[in-house]
Amino acid sequence: MVEVRVEVRPPWPFRLVLRDGLDGLARVRRGVLHRLLHHDTEPVLVRTAQLSGGNVVFGACAATRESARWGIARMRAALGIDHDLRPFHERFRSDPLIGASVRANPHLRPAGRPDPFEALAWAVCEQLIEFERAAAIQRRLVWRLGRRCPRSGLRDAPDAATVAAQAPALLASFDLTETRALALRRAALEVARGRVDLHDPDHERGWRRLAAIRGIGSWTVQKLALTGQGRLDQLPAGDLAFRKLVGRLRSGGDPRARASEEEVAELFAPYHPWAGLAGLHALHGGARDAHGAPRPIRFAAAGELAARRL
Repeated sequence: MVEVRVEVRPPWPFRLVLRDGLDGLARVRRGVLHRLLHHDTEPVLVRTAQLSGGNVVFGACAATRESARWGIARMRAALGIDHDLRPFHERFRSDPLIGASVRANPHLRPAGRPDPFEALAWAVCEQLIEFERAAAIQRRLVWRLGRRCPRSGLRDAPDAATVAAQAPALLASFDLTETRALALRRAALEVARGRVDLHDPDHERGWRRLAAIRGIGSWTVQKLALTGQGRLDQLPAGDLAFRKLVGRLRSGGDPRARASEEEVAELFAPYHPWAGLAGLHALHGGARDAHGAPRPIRFAAAGELAARRL
């Protein structure tokens, strides 16, 4: 085995989140994040730790130096460690909706996935259900179809070829609905056969092909883009959390109000090209009154203050 170590100085405040993954993939041991990946069929064990000064150390073990370096690159992308968020912070630190969170949480980033297919598959699992139930489905996928490293005991998510080879009935047995099981298998077929290249810089081409699959809508594609392809401009506007948030903002605080997907996208349009990151800040903090409820703001006011500076 070959080991490669890299120490990175993040260009912007960064905080390594140390917690075991509910899907059974990431493991934390003595302050170090462990994750098993696969470079084609070759296992790569990546360890990540943050030093007291803020630097982040990556260590990867694999059969070849190339695979070890690949594993480090994938984990760096998943963690968003190389994002320089200074332009976003300077533009929106005084924003009426997200400014408080931007100032208080400069390190905040979307929780990414090292493999875009993993992000796509997990997005299908999370459609229209609560997170805990989705995580249980993901654990079953990992346990039944995932790849295990006998040296570390860690598991990796199943690749597209493995998922594509399964009968829809087996996928449905993990608690996926029949429609979602079929959608997951068809998406895996598109990726496994090379008709969708999730690593192609022209992301939109793959998104259009995936969106043609029944059961793969805009929310799923946007989740793939945000968590698997590093596209901070993509906001899962159909997410219930955003629909509730924007509904309350538009209605003056009515907890029963729900905005449409189009209304959510319109509200966050001024945050381009960071709509996905802005949405995370809006859910994390945002403008709130003395009782902790979202403070009513004029629709589309978010981003106006910063936009006037352009």
